[in-house]
Amino acid sequence: MAYRESFYRYLMTQRNADSNDEVAQFANNAQNDQTFPKQEQNYEKLSDYLELNAGYLPSMSIFDKAYQMYREKMTY
Repeated sequence: MAYRESFYRYLMTQRNADSNDEVAQFANNAQNDQTFPKQEQNYEKLSDYLELNAGYLPSMSIFDKAYQMYREKMTY
C-alpha cells in the first residue's frame, strides 16, 4: 500500500526535544541520521535499515509503535 507521505516525514512530526516519550526520542535521533531512508514507506525495508544502522534506537518495539501510528494516520 502506498501512503500519502514517507514514514520519515511522518516521524519528523513527532519530534519533541523536551519529551521523554520513546517515539519522540526516536524522531529526534532519526533527524540526525544522515543515511535514514527518507522516502521509504515499506515496513520491512525500514525495519532492516534500523536493525543494522540505528544504534540510537534502544528497541525495535519503538519503531513498531511509531510505524503503527504512521499507518493509522495515513489511513484516515
